[in-house]
Amino acid sequence: MTDLFEKGSIDVKNAYQNNLKNVSIRIPKYAITAFVGLSGAGKSSLVFDTIAASSRKELNETFPSFTQQYLPKYGQPHVQEIDHLPVAIVVDQKRMGSNARSTLATYTGIYSLLRLLFSRVGKPWVGYSDTFSFNLPQGMCPKCQGLGYVDDLNVKKLIDPDKSLNEGAITFVSFGPDTWRWRRYVDSGLFDNNKPLKNFTKEEMDLLLYAPQQQIKNAPSKWPRTALYEGVVPRIKRSILGKKEAEHHKEAISKVVKRIECPECLGARLNQDALKCKINGLNIADVSNLDLIHVIQFLNQIDDKLASEVTRELKVKIQSLIDIGLGYLTLNRDTGTLSGGESQRIKIAKFLTSSLVDLVYILDEPSVGLHPSDIKLIKNALIKLKDKGNTILIVEHNPEMITLADYVVEIGPTPGEKGGEITFEGDYQSLRQSDTLTNRWLNHELEFRSVRKPSKEIVLADINLHNLKNVSVKIPLGIETVISGVAGSGKSTLVAALKETVSEHYDYIDMTQKSITGNIRSTVATYLGILDPIRKLFGKTNHVSTTLFSYNGKGACPLCKGKGVTITNMAFMDPIIQVCEQCHGMRYNDEALSFQYHGKNIYEVLSNSIVKSISFFEEIPEIAEKLKNMEQVGLSYLTLEQSLDTLSGGELQRLKLAEELHNEGEIYLLDEPTAGLHMQDVAKLTKLFDRLVSEGNSLIIIEHNLAVISQADWLIDMGPDAGIYGGKVVYEGTPKNSLNNTNSKTGRALAQYNQIIRP
Repeated sequence: MTDLFEKGSIDVKNAYQNNLKNVSIRIPKYAITAFVGLSGAGKSSLVFDTIAASSRKELNETFPSFTQQYLPKYGQPHVQEIDHLPVAIVVDQKRMGSNARSTLATYTGIYSLLRLLFSRVGKPWVGYSDTFSFNLPQGMCPKCQGLGYVDDLNVKKLIDPDKSLNEGAITFVSFGPDTWRWRRYVDSGLFDNNKPLKNFTKEEMDLLLYAPQQQIKNAPSKWPRTALYEGVVPRIKRSILGKKEAEHHKEAISKVVKRIECPECLGARLNQDALKCKINGLNIADVSNLDLIHVIQFLNQIDDKLASEVTRELKVKIQSLIDIGLGYLTLNRDTGTLSGGESQRIKIAKFLTSSLVDLVYILDEPSVGLHPSDIKLIKNALIKLKDKGNTILIVEHNPEMITLADYVVEIGPTPGEKGGEITFEGDYQSLRQSDTLTNRWLNHELEFRSVRKPSKEIVLADINLHNLKNVSVKIPLGIETVISGVAGSGKSTLVAALKETVSEHYDYIDMTQKSITGNIRSTVATYLGILDPIRKLFGKTNHVSTTLFSYNGKGACPLCKGKGVTITNMAFMDPIIQVCEQCHGMRYNDEALSFQYHGKNIYEVLSNSIVKSISFFEEIPEIAEKLKNMEQVGLSYLTLEQSLDTLSGGELQRLKLAEELHNEGEIYLLDEPTAGLHMQDVAKLTKLFDRLVSEGNSLIIIEHNLAVISQADWLIDMGPDAGIYGGKVVYEGTPKNSLNNTNSKTGRALAQYNQIIRP
């Protein structure tokens, strides 16, 4: 063990951030250290909030004060000192932005090189690099402005033909009677405002719906002097769609807008001149449609000396993505559609090609979203980063990832206030000989259950969707079914097809990761519906209005308006988010914070963990019962005021599951619900799944966790690989029988698991 520290260490002295109990620790440099322990025990407090935050804060302070005002602000971490701290690079699970103009190729810099390649050796020559950019006027399709699609409005859903303008015939939101937009039509003098639209002539209807901006001749006195008349359809397209106002009308817009492929560029995003230029018969849009493996093949066929340097750089960038298991992605894949796990691997691949060394890379569960057969790829990538001369810190729960570590630190013994202590530090072999919580669970070998009999089954026949081609499969009900397979193999697509079939005959509870969304104002308390009862308790106890305890109303901090943070938009860069300097993240103003309930103000109550809140609200059943459900789904470490936009996909699903625990005869759809859970919490969740099945429910779960798969009744394994190389059902049957199926990667992983984690 002493050999690990020969090259130096990061020395943390007396860290007391969040629940940390004056933690002091030496972390070996140029090694991989895994931080393990229960969720909420203090791993992130040490690794992200102390070590990473200290490094980033000190790095920012090296810049001139003028530059610092544009950099993210990091508060002073609660630690005495940290010695020998390198520059930290944090690689988190945060999904990439959903900007419609951002693709895998643009994010990684591959598209810039591809543009350069076509400007040098493409035939016929049509211009310089900018000519091939769909984000610049020189290259973008004039019809769709480089988006590849256009929004088509369903006019029938914009109007009620049986009504007149005065009766509200324009049904789209913000065009109703007495709104300013409504007045642009009834005050125009162009229509009989009492005539039902079904009685309009074609000319009148075209004028109402499609007329371009124009001045009105002999306009009535009510008409504003400088105003231009414009039909309903072009007005909505110009002033609402794609504008900030659209964020407030998402539901209404989704009902009237249909997104279709651009009829001019056919989705290629570029103008016709750019699309004429080709290399070996392919234009730049054709190449962007290829998956990464086929892009490498395309580059290997280019032998023009003018292209040698560009193709070399392209191959290096693309091969690093392939090596980390992302070869199935296409270059034109929208970054907003990438999972958190895919986003994290793309970031890792980017750093693999960096020439910078002596950094500390800090990763948050790099195994999330990965099938066991893909984990070896991420392990190889981290070893490469280490061998280049870097220090790697990972927060992990996956047993196979923990075996990778040169050094292991367990933080515990429990979540919340009773955690925050180092319960073990040493190499993996020493961990496996210790009496720690993590080792006790590592000693649990996989076991298969006695399978339950299904009550009925759903038949999916001849599915053709995305990468699924003529797929047929039977999904049993009344038991627990797991759908597994490598990332991109077609699991989510299969569930999407299942939803269409199920919706016609059954009710189902959708807990897949996209079914729950959160924003900065949505918290655990608001989602559970307990914030209003808490506000009423404060109001009643202090004889004041309950509105004073709303951070969306009278109680809001005047500076951040109740968000707890201030957000500075940086145009083309990600916005800068920093803790509010006035309320220090508490969201409330001084008056609201001056009142107490049982000795605590509103912020102190909301900043309690779930486990503490259960006892605090023990005498208030309408609150306590909902909190106990949170404990059952393994979320007792969360705080009531935690924003939903900070929760992982797995946490959001378990949050929704807490709401749905008392149903019978339902179909539950879940997508990797164990993400972010320690092995002990996975076992608790597995027992909860058993209870739901025993109560007559059906569980259909997309999952990679082998402990969950081994306890399922039925397994559907998708594959054999990802993208166009997958999309097939390679196995369906009991998990135990998959061990004997050579085509099933999940079966092979189940068979090998016990040997991999043994010391």
